[in-house]
Amino acid sequence: MDSRRFMPFLRLAITLFVIATGLVPFIGNQSFAQTPSAWNVSYKPARLVNGAPVLFKVKAPGTLSQLQAEWQGHSVVFRKSEACKCWFALAGVALSTKPGRYPLHLEAESGKGRLQYQQEITVAAAVYPSTTIKVASEYVEPPKETLARIEEEQKVKKEAFASSASQSLWAGPFQPPADTPTSGVFGSFRLYNGAKRNQHAGLDYHAAIGTPVHATNAGTIILARPLYFEGNCVAIDHGQGLITLYFHLSEFKVKEGDKVDRGQIVALSGGTGRSTGPHLHFAVRWQGEYLNPATLLKLVPPQ
Repeated sequence: MDSRRFMPFLRLAITLFVIATGLVPFIGNQSFAQTPSAWNVSYKPARLVNGAPVLFKVKAPGTLSQLQAEWQGHSVVFRKSEACKCWFALAGVALSTKPGRYPLHLEAESGKGRLQYQQEITVAAAVYPSTTIKVASEYVEPPKETLARIEEEQKVKKEAFASSASQSLWAGPFQPPADTPTSGVFGSFRLYNGAKRNQHAGLDYHAAIGTPVHATNAGTIILARPLYFEGNCVAIDHGQGLITLYFHLSEFKVKEGDKVDRGQIVALSGGTGRSTGPHLHFAVRWQGEYLNPATLLKLVPPQ
C-alpha cells in the first residue's frame, strides 16, 4: 500500500487513541498544545493520608505568570521557586477524607493564554489510636455560667481565622515550637473522663511551665488571649488560611497584630485551660482543616 495514502489514516488513529485515553491536558483559550510530559506534578509525603499536610511541586510547560489549583474543594495558590524552576504550595487533606483518588485541577496563566491540567492523587486511610484523658469536670461539662463566655470565644476565633492574609507570609521549613519531646498523637480519638470527644487536633510537647515557645514560621499574631478550653492561646497567621496555634501558655510575649519571624519567642508554656498538666499543645489549621503538625515539620519547601 502507498505509504502516502496510509499516513492520514495513521494520524487519525493516533489522535483517537490519545483522546480516548485522556492523555491530552485541558487547553484554555486554544493556547499551545502540550504533551503530558510537559507537566510534572510531585508531592510529599509520598503516601497521603487523611489529616496530612501536603507539599505540592509543579513543573509546568512554558513560562507562567501564575498558577493555582482546586484541591478537595479548596483553592490553592502556588509560588514560584527559581531554585527548583518549579511552582510549590502547601495544602492539606481533611481528617474526614475517605480513601480514594482525588483530582488536583491546575490552572495556569501565561503570555500565550490559559492552560489547565488535572492529575488524580491517591489518599489512603490513616490509623489513629484511642486514648483516655482525665481532666477537671468543668472542662467536660462546662458550668452554665461559662456557656456565654464559650459561645463568645467561638465567635472571636471564627473572626480571627477568617482574617487570614491573601498572600503567603511564611518562608522555608517550619521549625518545632519547643525543644522538648512530644506526646499526644495527632488524630487520636480521646475520651475525656469517659465521654467521647473529637479527635486530638494537635501535637503535645512535654514542656515545663516557663519553657520558651517559638513561632514555627513567619506570620502575624491574630490571637493572643486567654480562652476557656485552650487556656492562654497564641495563633499565628501564615497566610492563605494556614494558621499555627499554641495552647495552655503561662505567659504571652507578643500581642495581637504583631509581626513575628520564624524562631521568635511568642510565649512561655504552662498548663492553663483544659489540660492534664503543664505541656504545650501545638496545632496546624489550613483553610478550616486541622492537619498533622509532625508531618508539616518534616516538609522542606523549595527556596
